This record gives sequence, C-alpha cells and structure tokens, in this order.
Amino acid sequence: MNASCSMFSQILKLIPRTDFARLVKETKAEHRSKGVSSWSQFVAMLFCQIGRAHSLREIEGGLKSCEGKLAHLGIEAPARSSLSYANSHRPAELFEKVFYALFDTVSSKAVGKKKFRFKNKLVSMDSTVIDLCLSMYDWAKFRRTKGAVKLHLVLDHDGYLPCFGLITDGKVSDVKAAWQIDFAPGTIVVDDRGYNDYRLFSNWTEAGVYFVTRMKDNALFEVVEEREPPQNRNIVKDQIIRLTGTGAQKKCPHLLRRVETIREDTGEMLVFLTNHLGLGASTIAAIYKDRWQIELFFKAIKQNLKIKTFVGTSANAVKTQIWTALISMLLLRYLQMSSKFGWSLSNLVALLRMNLFTHRDLMAWLNQPFTTPPDPQDKPQASLAFA
Repeated sequence: MNASCSMFSQILKLIPRTDFARLVKETKAEHRSKGVSSWSQFVAMLFCQIGRAHSLREIEGGLKSCEGKLAHLGIEAPARSSLSYANSHRPAELFEKVFYALFDTVSSKAVGKKKFRFKNKLVSMDSTVIDLCLSMYDWAKFRRTKGAVKLHLVLDHDGYLPCFGLITDGKVSDVKAAWQIDFAPGTIVVDDRGYNDYRLFSNWTEAGVYFVTRMKDNALFEVVEEREPPQNRNIVKDQIIRLTGTGAQKKCPHLLRRVETIREDTGEMLVFLTNHLGLGASTIAAIYKDRWQIELFFKAIKQNLKIKTFVGTSANAVKTQIWTALISMLLLRYLQMSSKFGWSLSNLVALLRMNLFTHRDLMAWLNQPFTTPPDPQDKPQASLAFA
C-alpha cells in the first residue's frame, strides 16, 4: 500500500521534531520572533537544496503549488519576504547544531565500513573557496576586487561523511582554521601541503593525534634512521628524520617520518611526512591517496546542491544555506547507504527531486525505484459483518 505521506516528509522524519525544538530553544532562534517558524524555515531551505530551487520566489512557489501536501510537514508555505528575513536574522548556529545532531544518527549507519585494517579513526581535512560578488557580499573579504567564503571541512572516512565544518571569509588561511579543530587522541588526519605548520604538527603529536601530509620541497632535515622500504610497492625511501630549518626544532622537536614513493600512473615522485612511526610505508601512501575523497565530496556538493549561488546576501543567510546543504548531504548519504539499489549520488538527487511529494514508501522506492507501486485498490477495505 502507498505511504500516507510524501517521500519528503519521510526524509524529514530523520530529524525528530522534539530534537529540533530543543535546539531552537538552546540557540534562542525564536526569541521574540513572529511569523514563520524555524521549522518552516528549515523545511523551505531543505526544499531549496533537494528540490533545486534557484530563488526565494521559486521556493515560495514550489511549496505553494503543493499546498495540499504540506499539512503533514507541519508548515504552511512561507512568503519569500518572511523567509528572507528569517535567513538574515535567525542564527545560523541552529542549523549547525542540527548538522552535528544528524551526523550522530547517520554515522551509526557507516559503522564497520572501513577501508584500512588499522583501528584508528581516519579523517581528511581541506577547504574549498566559494566565489561571491564583492559588490553584493561586501562582508566576504577575499581579494581587492573579489569576494568569497571558505568552507573548511573534515571528512570522516567511515562512510565518507562530513563530520566538522567551519565557514569563514576567503582570507582565513587553512592553517588558522586547523587550529580551531580538536581531534580525539589516536585520530589520523590527512591533509595537503596547505596545512604545513611545524607548531601545529608538534601540537598534534603531543595530543596523540597522527597526521599524514605532503612534505614541502624546500624543507630542511637530517636523517636519523634509514628503514628498509617494502619490495614491489613503489616505495623508494622510508626514513626517520629531524627537522633542521631555522627555528624548526623549537617549533617541532619531535622525530618525524619521511616516506618517498613513486606514482604508478605518472611516475611522479611524492614525499610524505607523518608522525606515525608504526604503520607500513605503503599504508602511509595509501592513506594519502584516500585523501582524494574530500575533493570528490566538494565536487559532489557543488554539482548536486545549491552552494555556488545564494538566495540571500547577508553573512547569516549564506551560512544558513551552506549548513542546510551539508545537512542535505548527510541525508542523501544516509539514503544511499540504506538502499539495496546501486545509487550514484547524482542519480539519487535527480530522481528524488522529481518525486519529493510523491506519496510512496521511501525505502521501497529506494530499493526498487523503477517498479510500479502497488495499487491501493487491490486490497479494498474488508466489509463489516453485522449480526
């Protein structure tokens, strides 16, 4: 039998209304506010992301055209002026907290899906620049004639889910953002050369956090120990080193490990730097290769969700839209992992967008999207037997 509510409503059930109301109270999002509720704002912005609405007018019109199917969502279609005001004035921290609460739910679905044998938590860290027009977004400082915001992200490799986000203006460096992130002891952080900071490496080492990164070409060091590289693994050198550059010993007095390898496809020489002295050299190279997943994540979110153009111009409105995009990615990845059908993310987004207000069981559709749903008239209500 067909589900009694739309697939969009079933997606929203992954975010309990009681938990959402608690977060609204914590952030005081509705303090002395009138009109559109925070839940209505959230549903509208989620519709903007998954339904691919390009403007406030399209959000308003898209929801109003489905007015008969909104009662089960607990909202009325908000006017675009009310939604614009809410995006500008309701704190974006509400949606940030919704994101972290949802991550706890979704990450449980990825338990046991590990690519590597080691038990350490593996995460990658990177940032992406989202270009903005400086004349419209004058708060987003980046260059003299160009505005931008930067999304700093940590990707959990168990399920390749975003587990931490930080939104800054374009001028904030990657290293400065990295100092604001706390990792649990034993975590392996993989990042690129933009995060090379000897003080940061020392801080992580003392906190029991491991890192794998690319070593800069001009880095000065002395070899303390030469290790035998594994055979037939494209590993050229495996060395224990001490940094010897100007002030390097004061910034990072710890012994580090240098692994030199050759790429199979291009023959390029790659040099990795890590503070993990126990893993195999080929594993260190494989860990850095898996860092490419965060680049694929940035590509996926920019291609499939609305994150390059915005429906508001204030800093709070931009942050709200980015956080709802990250929430949408968690929801989509959850649906992708829950399904038995081999969905690619782009196909899932495209077909789900066409069926948001279809009244059909969501999980049945995810598992068999191209089958005809059962006709509810095949099993009519049984006739009552009167004495």
